[in-house]
Amino acid sequence: MWVFLRMMAIAAALATSATIGAAMPAPAQTLRVVMHSDIKVLDPVWSGAYIVRNHGYLIYDTLFSIDEKFQIRPQMVDSWKVADDKVTWTFTLREGLEWHDGKPVTAEDCVASIRRWGARDPMGQKLLLFMADMKPLDARSFQMTMKQPYGLVVESLAKPSVVVPFMMPKRVAETDPFKQLGEYVGSGPFVLKQDEWKPGEKIVYVKNAKYKPRAEPASGMAGGKVAKVDRVEWVWIPDPQTQVNALLNGEVDIVEQVPYDLIPLVEKDKGVRLVKAEIGNQYVFRPNWLHAPFNNEKLRQAAQMALNQEDFLKAVVGDPRFYRLCKSLYPCGSPLESTEGMAGLIEGNAARARELLKEGGYDGRPVTILHASDTASLANLAPVAKSLLEKAGFKVDMQSMDWQSLVNRLLTKKGPPSEGGWDVFLTYWSMADLFDPLMTPFLQASCEKSRAGWPCDAQMETLREKYALAPDAATRKAVALEVQKHYLKIVTHVHLGEAFSVAGLGPKVQGWINAPVTIFWNVEKK
Repeated sequence: MWVFLRMMAIAAALATSATIGAAMPAPAQTLRVVMHSDIKVLDPVWSGAYIVRNHGYLIYDTLFSIDEKFQIRPQMVDSWKVADDKVTWTFTLREGLEWHDGKPVTAEDCVASIRRWGARDPMGQKLLLFMADMKPLDARSFQMTMKQPYGLVVESLAKPSVVVPFMMPKRVAETDPFKQLGEYVGSGPFVLKQDEWKPGEKIVYVKNAKYKPRAEPASGMAGGKVAKVDRVEWVWIPDPQTQVNALLNGEVDIVEQVPYDLIPLVEKDKGVRLVKAEIGNQYVFRPNWLHAPFNNEKLRQAAQMALNQEDFLKAVVGDPRFYRLCKSLYPCGSPLESTEGMAGLIEGNAARARELLKEGGYDGRPVTILHASDTASLANLAPVAKSLLEKAGFKVDMQSMDWQSLVNRLLTKKGPPSEGGWDVFLTYWSMADLFDPLMTPFLQASCEKSRAGWPCDAQMETLREKYALAPDAATRKAVALEVQKHYLKIVTHVHLGEAFSVAGLGPKVQGWINAPVTIFWNVEKK
């Protein structure tokens, strides 16, 4: 009898334990990530920094996006159509979309968001230029009317990278596009915990329990954005070695960009998975057209002649598994790839560069180069540029700072270096931003509306519009080649080769999507 009662007691205890266990929620999952940069700005329209774009994808959503095969797919949009006149476009949103504050997403919100984005983005500016009207039709539908048939309407709304057409509530989107937002409310799969944001330390996002993902599986930037962790923390660790140690010790789950020189160390740890990006980056030298010396076309050409792709790639990447020389303005391997007009350029021809300096009347004033010293993927670019320019006869003043301070200086200082301005900075663009003349941000040459560097060239803008209005792929390719030839003459920027970043994933991380942008839906910890 005692044995029977003892067994009954154990069974009851187990049943009670099981009931309690079933009632208790699973432990909250926190994904700790080291990104490529600290984040000090949160407005992805005001800032073109990739860290701000990545932040945008956590909290905002888009009307369209691209899948793993670079096909355009609807995201917030349920259906759309273009009228027989080829100028009237109608878009209808999915049902049940909500902002983080619980209010419904409306067509009116989307119209305001498109206008704010279009004021800052090169592709968006062209879309608005050829738009006759845009208005909501009802709560979930809005209409665009173009001035003439325009071949890149949906392509513009599906733009995957800087500047992304993120949707925001109307009251937020009506903020002056040249001023930073004061409120960060989106409808995306995660919610910003602004009260936990500590610049220089961490920024926190929590799962949006009310988010309504699409039914189809995640693919590239498209499909169902299912948040599988409860909390995402970006922790900022400025020292590359310390980043890697934290990954190897399990203190963080992901390092977005493992420094190239530390990849051999990480490869020795069988518990860490390294993932090479399928879509690489193009390094770029960007001169400032507003002031001497680079308000002079000959001197911009001299810089182009002085620079050498291979020197930059060896210094920044080193391992040839992760870089390639590419003389095409558009990414190598892409439909518009061409090396026409590139012979003898970007090969470090100091002698020819000196001739161009003489032709341009260079007066010996120093070239102020901004050096991003805290970001491993950028830190070696400016020193190489300094060395090559000096070999060609330029005088150079290299000024070191963290990346976020550099970005702030680009956006706020238009005066000459003597007034806190600058002459050159070096960065990289994702190839996802560079597939055609309209997308490529540094090709925009509309003076004050251009990105930092402010090229001003009417012929380039005419060619970019010609590309946007081209009726077919063959015509667009021919126009893209015209753009490349003109770019080599006016030198809006100098491209310095292609590199492929490598992410480090801890042993518990699953579901990583190898997309053009670092995204966190579908990612979980097992």
